[in-house]
Amino acid sequence: MIRCFLALDLPDALRPQLALVQGELKRSNADVRWVQVGNIHLTLKFFGNVPDNEIDPITQAARDAAAGQEPFKLQVTQAGAFPGMKNPRVIWLGLGGALISLAQMYHQLEKAFAALGHLPEGRPFNPHLTLGRVKSPANRLRLAQALEKLPPLNWPPFQVSEIILFKSTLTPKGSIYTPLQVIPLGNRAVRG
Repeated sequence: MIRCFLALDLPDALRPQLALVQGELKRSNADVRWVQVGNIHLTLKFFGNVPDNEIDPITQAARDAAAGQEPFKLQVTQAGAFPGMKNPRVIWLGLGGALISLAQMYHQLEKAFAALGHLPEGRPFNPHLTLGRVKSPANRLRLAQALEKLPPLNWPPFQVSEIILFKSTLTPKGSIYTPLQVIPLGNRAVRG
């Protein structure tokens, strides 16, 4: 069995900015399990544990869906929280840019994976980058205030030209993500 997910990885140039935002929010001393900056990504599909022999069909379905999607640009726009800013449980950064292209690709992927027996999410697609998950109410109000005080995130757009099937290995120090397949968008050469 392989625990895996499909995601858009972020360019390394964004990692220092992500660290700065996390650093600002960490000053609240809220009880949050922060995602390691190197692990922050946009999840397209979490498969969980799948048998080894399902990796190739998942990869091929993703490859077929990605072939019809030309590269596009996204941009980090603002910080937010689920279920809301007053009662944060998941801290995230929202995205702007070519969201229609992103949504079209997401729905193509969901359709392809449903044909393999991986059912679609039961909620609408809400693209975001998870920064952390609140573990307890300790200092939650201070965290909410820190979120609201963050300045607008006017970061440069970044190019999305591939999707990645990651293996996720759980360890006591956090998850380790290892690329299993790098799948280019459009009809470009395949790496993997």
